[in-house]
Amino acid sequence: MKTLDEADYVVVGSGSAGSALAYRLSESGRYDVVVVEAGGTDAGPFIQMPGALSFPMNMARYDWGYRAEPEETLAGRRLATPRGRVIGGSSSINGMVYVRGHARDFDHWAESGAAGWGYGDVLPYFKRMECFEGGGTEPRADGLPAGDPAWRGMSGPLNVQRGAMENPLYGAFIEAGRQAGYPLTDDYNGEKPEGFGPMQQTIWRGRRWSAANAYLRPAMARGNCRLVHGNVARIAFEGTRAIGVEIGRRGRRTGVVRARREVVLAAGAINSPTILMHSGIGDPAELS
Repeated sequence: MKTLDEADYVVVGSGSAGSALAYRLSESGRYDVVVVEAGGTDAGPFIQMPGALSFPMNMARYDWGYRAEPEETLAGRRLATPRGRVIGGSSSINGMVYVRGHARDFDHWAESGAAGWGYGDVLPYFKRMECFEGGGTEPRADGLPAGDPAWRGMSGPLNVQRGAMENPLYGAFIEAGRQAGYPLTDDYNGEKPEGFGPMQQTIWRGRRWSAANAYLRPAMARGNCRLVHGNVARIAFEGTRAIGVEIGRRGRRTGVVRARREVVLAAGAINSPTILMHSGIGDPAELS
C-alpha cells in the first residue's frame, strides 16, 4: 500500500489528547510528528465565536453524529452523543466550561489502587497546562482576586478565564445560592471547589481556546509537526508491531502513514476502541 507520509510518531486524532500529545512530542525538536484527523477545518464563526456554542455540536460537518442505544426509561429515545469531527476534536464543539473535577474524586481513585492519580499527583499537570486569566497577579477590575499560584497555572498554553459578571442575573444567581445556605467560591478549580461562583471558560480575547489553538497550532509552527487529513481505517502491523495507520478517503483505503517509533491512538472514547477492533484487537466474541 502506498506510503502517504512517515514520521517518528503518528498521532490519531487532533482533539484534547491528540493535540496535547503532538505539542509535547514535538517540543524537544528531536522527533517529527504526524497528526491524522478525519474532520475538516475549525475556522469560521460557528466554532471560533463563543456565542455560537450551541451550533457546532448540532452540525453534521463538525460532529460524528453518534446516538446512544434506545433508552427504555425515556420511551425509547436515542440521545445524542456529540463527538467532534473537526480539527481540535470535541474541544472545538463543546461548551468551553473548564472544570478540573473535585480533588476528592482523584484521591478516591488513588485510594482505590490507581497509584499516581491522587489530586496532589495531577495538580502539577493541571497547573502546567493552563494560563489562568492571562497569568495576572492583581485583582480584576470587578473585584475578583487573581488566581492563587499554589493552585493555578499562569504560563501554560491553555487559556482559562472567569466569565464577566455584568449580567444582572449573575448577581441574583449568586445571592440565591447564598440565601439557600450554599458556600460561595471565587475559584472552584482552586482551594475551594464547592460553592456558587463565576464560571470558568476556555476562552481568550473573544475566541474559543480549543486544543487546536492551545496545542496543535503552536506545535505545527515548530516545523516538525504536520497534519494529515483522512479517516483511519485500521492500524497497520508488521507481525505484532504497529508500524502505522491505514487511511481511508471516500470509502476506500488510499495508503499508509508510517510510524518509525510509535502509533498513538487519541481518537476519543468511541473511535479509539472502534479502530482497535477494526484492527483485530479486542474481545474475540465481539470481533467474530
